[in-house]
Amino acid sequence: MAQIRKPIRSQMGWSTRDRIEVQGFDLCQDLIGHINLGDMAFLEMTGRRPTQAESTVFNAVLVTLVEHGLTPMALATRLTYLGAPESLQGAVASGLLGMGTTFAGTTEGSARMITEALSANPATATAALAEQIVADYRASGHPIPGIGHNMHKPIDPRAERLFEVAASQGFSSRPIALMRAIAARAAHVYGRELPVNATGAIGALSCELGLDWRIARGLSVMGRAVGLVGHLMEELRNPIAPEIWLRAEEESHAHYQHQENGHADS
Repeated sequence: MAQIRKPIRSQMGWSTRDRIEVQGFDLCQDLIGHINLGDMAFLEMTGRRPTQAESTVFNAVLVTLVEHGLTPMALATRLTYLGAPESLQGAVASGLLGMGTTFAGTTEGSARMITEALSANPATATAALAEQIVADYRASGHPIPGIGHNMHKPIDPRAERLFEVAASQGFSSRPIALMRAIAARAAHVYGRELPVNATGAIGALSCELGLDWRIARGLSVMGRAVGLVGHLMEELRNPIAPEIWLRAEEESHAHYQHQENGHADS
């Protein structure tokens, strides 16, 4: 019996000699010059153009993680470019590969946490649900995604601003309330400041926008990719990667020499 094979079909886009169609729109006539990059990303992800309120919130989300200084991701990008200046895309990719559970990637974890909790417990009061979530994470020994920050405390100003923007556009429902309640409960249980951080806010807002939690990390990827290209532009104007490399070499060598001298004296 012949195997029935799935037809290969995509609604994302197609091209002819004189036309490129994207999600049902003519790229040249309908989109270029008529849509900003954030709205284009929303269109690609959802198959439709955002409403004005969705556009405001979605673009705010993308802007939030574009830049956060000389993070490990930015350093990886700059150092990779130092070694392979012929591969700008490789340098950006090296930085994006560092987006995980420690840096910027917890958008996915927080979105998943909120989605699964609300799906499984639609009638449970928000405070009680937050209490259960914190208890479960504490029992598992795993960190709660989307809360706490080594620098931004007692609040993460990015999260607070995102929630303000969302509220101004009519997005301030249960996902945001649950994220806030989780942070408050965790701070009480652990006895330290654990504010909702930027990734937690983005995770909550991705739920508000109806996005699948499995795509939430992609929002961080989009924003941070812009920032990493910016770091490479600065690296061209004012290179610091060579100094980082040389300093690491010199200080490592000095430490080794110190150890060798110590052994010789003994």
